[in-house]
Amino acid sequence: MKGMIERNWGRVINISSRAVLGRRNLSSYCAAKSGLIALTRTWALELARTGITVNAVAPGPIDTESFRHNNPPGSQQEKQALERIPMYRLGKPAEVAYVIAFLLSENASFVTGQTLYVDGGASIGHALI
Repeated sequence: MKGMIERNWGRVINISSRAVLGRRNLSSYCAAKSGLIALTRTWALELARTGITVNAVAPGPIDTESFRHNNPPGSQQEKQALERIPMYRLGKPAEVAYVIAFLLSENASFVTGQTLYVDGGASIGHALI
């Protein structure tokens, strides 16, 4: 952080989770990821005049090896996960990476203290079908 302050420019991206909005049986995980959002907002305030932006990215279900370990294709677990996503599909790792790349760029120089949910709409609620 010291080097960023000396250069009067920097980017901090914390990786949180859509789960901060509530998930059964994940109390510790949700608490830790919620703490990252609070840290993001506090650092954004503390560093606002230093040229450093601080933001968080909160992915929803992403089609990764880790996700597939617990939610095999075609399983009931996968179906339940998809039902919670209005777009009814899993995110791709590249979709999260693109959001992070934007926040790291000069184009995001006026964006700080924000949490960007990359979750196919899961953070806004379930689709009414």
